[in-house]
Amino acid sequence: MIRASVYSPYHAKYSVFNINFITTISTLTSSSSSSVQTIPDSHSTPISNLLYQFLPQNQNPNNIVNIICSTLKQESHHHLCHLQNDLKPLLPHLGAHEVSRVLLRFQSDYSSALVFFNWVKTALGLKLTTQNYCIVLHILACSKKFPQAMKLLGELIELARDVDAAQKDDIFHNLVVCAEDCNWDPVIFDMLVKAYVKAGKTRDGFISFKKTIEVGFVPSVIACNCLMNGLVRLNCLDQCWEVYEDMGRIGIRPNLFTFNILTNVLCKDGDVEKVKAFLDKMDEEGFDPDIVTYNTLISSYCRKGRLGDAFYLYKIMFRRGVMPDLVSYTALMHGLCKQGNVREAHQLFHRMVQRGFYPDIVSYNTLISGYCNEGKLPGCKSLLYDMIKNGVHPDDFTCRVVIEGYGKEGKLLSALNFIVELQRYQVSVSRHTYDYLIVALCQENRPFAAKSLLERSYKDGYLPDLDIFNKLIESLCQSSSVTEAKVLKDEMVCKNIKPNLITYKHLIYCLCLTNRTVEGESLLKEMVASGLSPDSEICRSLIKGYCKERNVAKAESLLKISAKEFQVFDSESYNELVKIFCKDGDVTKFLELQDRMMKLGFAPNGATFKYAIHGLWKSSRPEKDNHLLVE
Repeated sequence: MIRASVYSPYHAKYSVFNINFITTISTLTSSSSSSVQTIPDSHSTPISNLLYQFLPQNQNPNNIVNIICSTLKQESHHHLCHLQNDLKPLLPHLGAHEVSRVLLRFQSDYSSALVFFNWVKTALGLKLTTQNYCIVLHILACSKKFPQAMKLLGELIELARDVDAAQKDDIFHNLVVCAEDCNWDPVIFDMLVKAYVKAGKTRDGFISFKKTIEVGFVPSVIACNCLMNGLVRLNCLDQCWEVYEDMGRIGIRPNLFTFNILTNVLCKDGDVEKVKAFLDKMDEEGFDPDIVTYNTLISSYCRKGRLGDAFYLYKIMFRRGVMPDLVSYTALMHGLCKQGNVREAHQLFHRMVQRGFYPDIVSYNTLISGYCNEGKLPGCKSLLYDMIKNGVHPDDFTCRVVIEGYGKEGKLLSALNFIVELQRYQVSVSRHTYDYLIVALCQENRPFAAKSLLERSYKDGYLPDLDIFNKLIESLCQSSSVTEAKVLKDEMVCKNIKPNLITYKHLIYCLCLTNRTVEGESLLKEMVASGLSPDSEICRSLIKGYCKERNVAKAESLLKISAKEFQVFDSESYNELVKIFCKDGDVTKFLELQDRMMKLGFAPNGATFKYAIHGLWKSSRPEKDNHLLVE
């Protein structure tokens, strides 16, 4: 940040800016006072009582500022530790107003001012105002103590986060107001913009930038770059261009970093055609594109599939004496792999190594991913062993992309062997990889292979979530291995993973299907005891199971329980019982059942009447067609 009035090429223009700044201060302060020293404070007790003059000096509230300043002027600041006890009767009179008066007296002694500020904040626990902060910030900025000032700015911004919007003090406003009575340096406004960006409040930084220009000061190019970088991260591209236009309007000369940020903005905009005109603009300003500029453009061209333009820039770099780096080669390799030219990407990889670059994890992953996408798994494994040999540790992406490559090729058993190899090289397998493999094995109806993998994975500290356990239980049940599925459910409980409705649904359905309905009902009781209520599918499975086992009494009992206790009125379950009676041609029992069920709230439907009609027909012809029943 520079004072506008001393920026010589534009001296006349920025003299007007200074007038604007003075006018702004006057406007901001006229409504309340002409001095920072008249800050209103609700925490301190009024000290205008004339009788105070008859009190001893160390008990007179009017002397509290003098006493504190006298202590601070002593060579050692440790006297403040004793001062708290000495001032105990006067502490109720110490408020934000008095804090500001003390700070203003030590404008030329930043150390004493900071010691006092921290003492009041920590030892006394006094709630300091935004203006208290702003005074000490001005003192630190004037003394060129920028790290301490940035730390306090960050603290002030964080404090402002927790304040209600209606009560929030504008930090910029307070910095301007305090500047009337305090020594100050306009660099503080630069620092405010940077502090906002650092705190993740880039939009507030943008507003402060605009206000700084309005009051007549010229931010530094560093502050502008910092702000534009933050805006790019938020994808606020229009505001980024607005900052650049403001820079040109008030005479801030961009640097190479500025142009690199704007090149990135152009690439994000998607209008790569504008890049050439922008590069010409860089030439006019006397800047040559550097490695960051070229890498930004090459990456953008590769993402858009414009490999011809990307490789053209790659060649231009050599001609202009800018040597491609690891980022350049990796971006080109990614572009080639994206278009299915993995062989050319691998050749570029070798060229990169020959030129003295050591591939990193990103370079290897780019090429490995390319091989996997084309189903060339041997080349993929060869690269992986090469990276381990060269001391590059495979990461989660590496393992996942190879395992998924095996999955796409339908070679899940090879993927399991690959997991063993990775563990031999002490490469940790991620949770995502185990999840993928277990689900894939279940989908291929290999539940025992999935269960074996799960047991081995425990050694890596892997613990699947409920969904993965449910997938495995479902797969075991589909393979009629319900006993193993029940054991797995008990294992879940031991690991503090509570089964849910889906868990019990798979188990009960399979038990009933395999004539183990009593065990299914036992699971129902366990489920209810854990706080879960069965749905219509679970009730239907149990009733169908008992009907299949010809235990009609138990089926009817469950039907009543499902209606009374769980408010489940499932017509299909009811019709299972109807079908049993009608199949036997026992119309009397059917009618009695219907009376009982209607009292519970069950209503017959089309299927019920179909079964009833067939039962009536069968009861009239018991000697014929005993095997027939309308399904």
